[in-house]
Amino acid sequence: MRFLRIVSGLACAIALNANAAQVESYTQYLPEGTNLSVLVQKIGSTTPVVDYHGDQMGLPASTMKIFTALAALLQLGPDFRFNTTFETNGSVSGGVLHGNLVARFDGDPTFTRQNIRNMVAVLKKQGVKEISGDVVIDTSVFASHDKAPGWPWNDITQCFDAPPAAAIVDRNCFSVSLYSAAKPDENAFIRVASYYPVQMFSEVRTLAKGSPDAQYCELDVMPGEFNRFTLTGCLTQRSEPLPLAFAIQDGAAYAGEILKDELTKSDIQIDGRLKRQTRVTPAGTVLAQTQSAPLHDLLHTMLKKSDNMIADTVFRTIGHQLYGVPGTWRAGSDAVRQILRQKAGIDLANNIQVDGSGLSRHDLVSPKTMMQALQYIAEHDKELDFISMLPLAGHDGTLQYRGGLHEAGVDGKVSAKTGSLAGVYNLAGFITTASGQRLAFVQYLSGYAVPPEDQRTRRAPLVRFESRLYRDIYQNN
Repeated sequence: MRFLRIVSGLACAIALNANAAQVESYTQYLPEGTNLSVLVQKIGSTTPVVDYHGDQMGLPASTMKIFTALAALLQLGPDFRFNTTFETNGSVSGGVLHGNLVARFDGDPTFTRQNIRNMVAVLKKQGVKEISGDVVIDTSVFASHDKAPGWPWNDITQCFDAPPAAAIVDRNCFSVSLYSAAKPDENAFIRVASYYPVQMFSEVRTLAKGSPDAQYCELDVMPGEFNRFTLTGCLTQRSEPLPLAFAIQDGAAYAGEILKDELTKSDIQIDGRLKRQTRVTPAGTVLAQTQSAPLHDLLHTMLKKSDNMIADTVFRTIGHQLYGVPGTWRAGSDAVRQILRQKAGIDLANNIQVDGSGLSRHDLVSPKTMMQALQYIAEHDKELDFISMLPLAGHDGTLQYRGGLHEAGVDGKVSAKTGSLAGVYNLAGFITTASGQRLAFVQYLSGYAVPPEDQRTRRAPLVRFESRLYRDIYQNN
């Protein structure tokens, strides 16, 4: 029996080495210097089908959202909802709210201006025509910076990287139109819709068409306090305006100005001032409230569309809920680590998670650790309903148009989370093979770079690599 076990183990080792060698052969299609890790396992098995540098740390990018979603389901539950309220410690009589109106925001990533308008309408129905005190924007549910450690500075003003503040209105993103001047060297001018409470200044120089300065004079935006932005750089003369969008940097100030505007439009007089409250205070009498969709619905959107705002507000909320403290990045990180270990037996060990979205360049995860999460998800999917939330190759989300998977012939066979940063192309999820077997897999690929002359077709090597790798996994397992 001992001899048979040795022979069996040797056969497995030979097969595993052969599979790893096959993956190695596919790296010829990748640009020189690319770093690659691939780990494939059967569900319920700890023996890899493929282990190619499976213990090598890498940037997880948005595959980090798998940890975030799993911890959220285990701690908050699928029916958890974000709750935004208008409260007061005063009273309403004779059309006057005697006291402060406190707008208590709790990080709802789906909250909108229409929600504010609806809540103001509820005040009107209660007969409120005047607020004798202040309008207070309470953001005490979160604390410290709204930007996570390791986020690239030049992404902060991009809407996909809008800081996940406690106060979020319409995803804390606004749009503007930039018009070139009629004459070269004059400043371009900006138009901002009046319903955006922001200030935009232009120091953008207009260039004549064909100007040699155009190649190296780029647009840039400099954020200032209270959502003031200055655009710099150059814009070549054009007949149509250039549409741009930017991320709000001060969520409380933005939400406060919008609330003040909606109160004014509803003829509700404010006798006091607009204030911000960051310290935790006892709850008052709720005058109006809005709840988000259930957590499972939010996570569905987060995973399908790789929504960073949802991921990071959920991440901070996990820390807030578990420890009973204002949500910070450190609290979220500690909470996810504790929840996954205690409730799912997943040991993050020396893996690093500083945010919920995977945008941080400080994050580090190995395929072996991610595989622990995938195995748990597969074994508990009846109660979690997790796999259905992942993008499905060729059908929806961030895998709808994944060229390598399409060429591999696995449309409809792969449910996986993508993870992309500059030079990073990751996948983590599940594949149903030609034989009907379901496998879990992790692909961490970084250091991907092509020469400047190949930028237009920079993803072609990735498509060739993935098409061969996943065709092999699909057909031979």
